Amino acid sequence: MMNLLKNLLAWVDERFPLTSTWKAHASEYYAPKNFNFWYFFGGLALLVLVIQIVSGIFLTMNYKPDALFAFASVEYIMRDVQLGWILRNIHSTGASMFFIVIYLHMFRGLMYGSYRKPRELLWIIGMIIYLALMGEAFMGYLLPWGQMSFWGAQVIVNLFSSVPFVGQDLAILIRGDFVVSDITLNRFFALHVVAIPLILVLIIVAHLVALHEVGSNNPDGIEIKKNKGPDGHPVDGIPFFPYMVVKDAVAAVAFLIVFVSVVFFAPDMGGYFLEYNNFVPANPMKTPEHIAPVWYFTPYYAILRAVPPLFGSQFPGVVAMGVATVIFFALPWLDRGQVKSIRYRGPIYKAFLASFVVSFVGLGYLGLMPATELYTWISRVLAVVYFAFFFLMPWYTKIDKCKPEPDRVTSK
Repeated sequence: MMNLLKNLLAWVDERFPLTSTWKAHASEYYAPKNFNFWYFFGGLALLVLVIQIVSGIFLTMNYKPDALFAFASVEYIMRDVQLGWILRNIHSTGASMFFIVIYLHMFRGLMYGSYRKPRELLWIIGMIIYLALMGEAFMGYLLPWGQMSFWGAQVIVNLFSSVPFVGQDLAILIRGDFVVSDITLNRFFALHVVAIPLILVLIIVAHLVALHEVGSNNPDGIEIKKNKGPDGHPVDGIPFFPYMVVKDAVAAVAFLIVFVSVVFFAPDMGGYFLEYNNFVPANPMKTPEHIAPVWYFTPYYAILRAVPPLFGSQFPGVVAMGVATVIFFALPWLDRGQVKSIRYRGPIYKAFLASFVVSFVGLGYLGLMPATELYTWISRVLAVVYFAFFFLMPWYTKIDKCKPEPDRVTSK
């Protein structure tokens, strides 16, 4: 039997680089030995992606992308399809969990300078994944065809109409109609189920290939490839398989315990994961009293509302919201610090990073609240703090007093 398996593997290797790919990306890929808690979230994001794809496939078997039947088909899944309620709760919980692990993954990059040389392209690909994920979530948000889904999509798509000269045509192109309608639902369904997931998978593969080309960063921000032993392997690294795989498996088990607990006991999470208005069928003739996007979009929505209209147009707010999203792409060139890791950064960077986190969380909360005068002014202050983190970065990272980096990675 062993000889048969060896012969089969040799036959496959002659026609497909199976063994060499396994060695390059698993058994002979060396990761830093000082990975900590913050390095779990990349693998967890991959796990959630698999959960979303599998649960989404089963949901499409009973969902009808039709404005007359979409809401009823979701109710049918929840009430009549065997284990349908579990699948729906898994998928809705997975959407929020995806953004939770992605935001923590990005925060780890900010802490340890994972966007710095030689990982600029890796960071850019990661940000493309983030934008694709936002598009995927936005398209999927309309599919339940509830009140908040319908009116949230109506408001967001209408923002594109504020773009000078091409705004109206752009909004019609996105909707496929003059208003959010059955055509919009079918268009978003096709993009959510086929186009964007395919793009996401391809970009994630490119992200992993780029990661394994330059090597993983670590909490010390030291390049382990610069210090190799007689065997040619980094002395401060360990094989990804089996050591890191086992470590990630432990994190996956802990994550799945939390994930399953939410699915079974609190799938709506107090209205943040599943808004209560979305349990009401979409009614184009009745606008909800307060329209807000799902929680993972609210920091940008708060920035949009914080910017005053210009000549009756919301275009300045749309620009601010767009800049707030894409400014992450510029991080590799904005940061002028002498070290990568926050362990050796000075107090100025730590203060700015802390203020950025406070502003992002605060804007996320305010984006869920009604646009009162007080909340609007607080949003403006937090938006200034948010943008200050990026636009002042070339200055404060250059003057910040940093500690010297060690020659080898530390074990703490």
